Amino acid sequence: MQRIPVNEQLHGTELRLHGLLLRGLDGDAQAYRSFLQASSAHLRAFFRRRLQRWPDEVEDLVQECLLAIHNQRSTYDTGVPLTSWIHAIARYKLIDWLRRHGRREAQHLPYDEEDSAQELFSSADAEAAEASRDLAKLLATLPAQQRDAIVHTKLDGWSVRDTAAAMQISEASVKVAVHRGLKALAANLRSEGSAP
Repeated sequence: MQRIPVNEQLHGTELRLHGLLLRGLDGDAQAYRSFLQASSAHLRAFFRRRLQRWPDEVEDLVQECLLAIHNQRSTYDTGVPLTSWIHAIARYKLIDWLRRHGRREAQHLPYDEEDSAQELFSSADAEAAEASRDLAKLLATLPAQQRDAIVHTKLDGWSVRDTAAAMQISEASVKVAVHRGLKALAANLRSEGSAP
């Protein structure tokens, strides 16, 4: 495998994913789950850009890549940038898919070897940052109790009990706040979608 220099923008993602994978290989199930979730976001963005005419195929390819990463995790050479290793797997899965489906479009897909791994990981980070900003704007429209209950239970993954203790309210109040907050967010999204 060709070793490529890791630029500054990719460096943080590389370190984070590398650390999560190594902890996962050492038996930390939560770190490994976080590694797979973060990798899947990057892979999903990579395939969406390349398969815009076949959006239904994206999730299948993401799952194929995650399975390949999982099956080959013990063969990963820690001297090779992890992002390059993941990019190579994604590229091979995409090429295989194009061959299986006889797509002439394969001839027109850009495969710039020098910055492809950077593109795979930096664009997903940009999409995640944009989604995070959008979510923050939506959440800011909610009353504080509803917003905090949603953030703790739905985004941070806290239990209802832990959220209730942190917010100093009852568990039932947490459930009601989450329900009302999600209902309000859905109504806001529907009204934005119908606005001219």
